[in-house]
Amino acid sequence: TIRSRCLLLWFGFLSENEIFAQALAQAGIVFIGPPAAAIAAMGSKSAAKSLMQAAQVPLTPGYHGDNQDPLFLNQQADKIGYPVIIKASAGGGGKGMRIVSESHQFMEALASCKREALNAFANDQVLVEKYISRPRHIEVQVFADTHGNTVHCFERDCSVQRRHQKVLEEAPAPGMTANQRQAIGQAAVAAAKAVGYVGAVTVEFIADSTGDFYFMEMNTRLQVEHPVTEMIIGQDLVEWQLRVAFGETLPLSQEQLTIAGHSIEARIYAEYPEGGFLPSTGKLEYLEFPPHASFTRDKPVRVDSGVRKGDLITPYYDPMIAKLIVWGENRLAALAHLRAALAQTHIVGPRTNVAFLTRLLNNAAFSQAQVHTGLIEQEKSSLLPQSPPPSEQAILLALSHLLSRELADVDPRD
Repeated sequence: TIRSRCLLLWFGFLSENEIFAQALAQAGIVFIGPPAAAIAAMGSKSAAKSLMQAAQVPLTPGYHGDNQDPLFLNQQADKIGYPVIIKASAGGGGKGMRIVSESHQFMEALASCKREALNAFANDQVLVEKYISRPRHIEVQVFADTHGNTVHCFERDCSVQRRHQKVLEEAPAPGMTANQRQAIGQAAVAAAKAVGYVGAVTVEFIADSTGDFYFMEMNTRLQVEHPVTEMIIGQDLVEWQLRVAFGETLPLSQEQLTIAGHSIEARIYAEYPEGGFLPSTGKLEYLEFPPHASFTRDKPVRVDSGVRKGDLITPYYDPMIAKLIVWGENRLAALAHLRAALAQTHIVGPRTNVAFLTRLLNNAAFSQAQVHTGLIEQEKSSLLPQSPPPSEQAILLALSHLLSRELADVDPRD
C-alpha cells in the first residue's frame, strides 16, 4: 500500500535534494516533500526569481542573470543604486551575503561573497539586489495537494535576526492589515503554483516601511518556525504533510482557515550573545523547561527540543537547544506567556541566549512591534550590555578561595 511505501523525510540532509527525490519517485517510494522539479526550480535564487517574475510575484529591483563578470555586476549595482546586497544564488542561512554602501566597495565585497559561497555551497554565482533599509522579513506558509488545491496558512514575521539568522518568530505579523494579508497570501500561492508545488512550502518576502513586499526566496520544506502557524490556525501541519503524501485532499479550504490569537517562538541556542553570538559547546549539566504541552492551547507553552540533560552540545551541528513556543489571545498576552516561560527555563553547561531573549522581549521597540531585521544591532547597547569588570572585593574573594584550596592540598609533613 502507499502507507507501507512511504518515506518520512521532510527534515534531514537529503530533504531538499532533487536527485534524491527523483530517485525515490523512480523506485516507487512516496517522498513526503515536493516534486523533484520544484526542488530544482527553487535551488537557485536567480532561477527562482525568473519564475516569480513570470508569475507576476513582486520582486525586489536587481540583477538575477547568469553574467557573473565582476565589472558587469558592479555596473548593475551602480544602475540599481546603493545600498545593494550581494547574495549567493545557491545560498541560505545568511551565508554568502554582503551589503555594499558605495560603488568603490563593490569589488572587494563581491570577491568575499563568492569565496564564502563557493566554500559553503560549491557554487559562487551571485545575484545583486536593492538593499531595503529597515526591512521586515515576512514569510507565508503554503500547502498544495495533488488534486490542484493550494492554500496559504497566513504569514509569520521573522524580522528579529542576528547574523541574518532568525531569533524570534511570531504569527500573525503585527501591524499587517487585512488587505496586505490577502495580497501577500495570494502572491505566495501564485509562487507555489508557478513551480507545480505539492506539499508544504515556505515563501519568504521582504517588506519595506510602506508595507510593499517583494519575493525573496522559497524554501521547499516545512521550516522550524511552523509551530507558530500551527498555534494560530489550530492545525497540525506535519499531519497535513502526511495526508497530502498519501494522496488525500487538503483538510481545509482557504475560506475555512482563520486566525485565532497570537503565537511567538523563541529559539534557545547554546551561544554567547555578548561575544558576537558565537556558538557555545559543552555538556548540558542541567536542563529544565516550563510546564508545557506538545500541541494544545489549553497550556499556553509548547517546547520542541531534541536534547536531554546530559547531552553534549558539539561544534559539529547547529547549537539550537529548543524552540519555546507560546500562544495567547493577543500579542500582549503571548509576550507575557513567553516572558514567564523563559523565567522557568534553566540550563547549566554551555552559555545560552536565555537572558538575551528576556532582554529582547522587554525592549520597548520590540514590545511596540517596531520590528525590522536590524533591530538587534539598533538596540545592542541595551540588548548586549558589556559585563562590568569584577570588583576588587570579588577578586580578593576568588584569590582567597584558590589559596584555601591549595593549602588544603598541602601535606603538613612536607
